[in-house]
Amino acid sequence: MLKESIGNHFSIGTSLNKDQFTGKDEKAVKVLKENFNSITAENAMKWMHLQETEGRFTFETADRFVGLGRELGMFIVGHTLVWHNQTPEWVFEDDSGKPADRETLLHRMREHIVTVVGRYKGMVGGWDVVNEAVSADGTLRPSRWLDIIGVDYITKAFEFAHEADPGAELYYNDYSLVDPPKRDGVIRLVGDLLSQGVPIHGVGMQGHWALDFPVRSDYIEASIRGFSDCGVNVMITELDVDVLPYPGADRGADVSLRYDYQSSFDPYPETLPDEIRQRLADRYAGLFRIFKKMSDRIGRVTIWGISDGYSWLNNWPMRGRTNYPLLFDRDYKPKQAFYEVLRSMSA
Repeated sequence: MLKESIGNHFSIGTSLNKDQFTGKDEKAVKVLKENFNSITAENAMKWMHLQETEGRFTFETADRFVGLGRELGMFIVGHTLVWHNQTPEWVFEDDSGKPADRETLLHRMREHIVTVVGRYKGMVGGWDVVNEAVSADGTLRPSRWLDIIGVDYITKAFEFAHEADPGAELYYNDYSLVDPPKRDGVIRLVGDLLSQGVPIHGVGMQGHWALDFPVRSDYIEASIRGFSDCGVNVMITELDVDVLPYPGADRGADVSLRYDYQSSFDPYPETLPDEIRQRLADRYAGLFRIFKKMSDRIGRVTIWGISDGYSWLNNWPMRGRTNYPLLFDRDYKPKQAFYEVLRSMSA
């Protein structure tokens, strides 16, 4: 239903966890088939799950994910090849536990990317090659990738991925790209890569947003326009709408952030009040009106999860809360927000 409503404006995707893409969660598979035409691996294709120890790749779970996508004729997105999180410690260390040298880390990066991307050559249509490499001020984020290899680690990652599958689309993916300093930093990064002839094809704007964030919708439009004007495709990735009060000063999506549980930040443990349910529906409708308006610049919108019960926002940045950020509830029933999205796309 969702994919028919959206039609040719852009593809509509969702992320899947292991229970969902192995068929254990049958309700999820039914909703997937009816509403989406693209899938992203939520966790199954991250480094820690594919190569926990050096040289020992475990592909069984990722194979099941890719197999389902192929069976259903969906566009498959691999997430993610190079990230400062969820990467085993050994990747950055020598045999004595000290920092590895540049050549060693480059070799490990290449071996991982070529092995993983090569295995799914012609099957996975696009890869989030580098994830979250830019800080809030627009400079490169401090990381062991940057410390050991240097500023060209991003260039190398894209080159290795292109070497492994010249036909795959290659993306840079990040959160808070509606914030002007970070947006401008990524625009500079993309421009530099393109000027060097680096094979980067798109930017994924993570839509980890909220009822009250971003405050200005024109920031969303400006970012879509800015990345598109660079000459690359634009995707809205990881879309969800947080309905809970946020315990920190600045919103983002840094998975390392943690706050102790406080009931005042978990105000809806049983059900969502009608007023908040309406605000969520209005928020989603407004976002999709923007996406429709700018669909000539957007190739895909991916919602970060199928049902509320599996959303990462139940445990971030405060573990144990009950959140309601998606289009389907915990029983996989479409919410008011779902129907408002349908209306916004058909208007």
